[in-house]
Amino acid sequence: MSFRISEDGGAATVVLTGDIDLETSPLARQTLLEAVGRGMPVVVDMGGVSYMDSSGIASLVEAFQKAKAAGHEFSLVRVGGTVQKVLALARLDKVFRIL
Repeated sequence: MSFRISEDGGAATVVLTGDIDLETSPLARQTLLEAVGRGMPVVVDMGGVSYMDSSGIASLVEAFQKAKAAGHEFSLVRVGGTVQKVLALARLDKVFRIL
């Protein structure tokens, strides 16, 4: 897994690529929480994520909850078919703002 954080237009954009699993989810969590800590809306680009397990979902949920508690939007973009299915199975497609 790799990541990149950038700021553009008043939002922090996190680009994640590769697999987000038990081995890589701690880095994903750290990256997402760092973006939330910037005090602005967060957009997570999931277009390069090929696989995500429950530990990846937990990282997304934790970051979402922290952003919401701070009063900031947290959105997912370019969610691919496999990841979309995982989110739908967990019913998180109804929780996350997916653009």
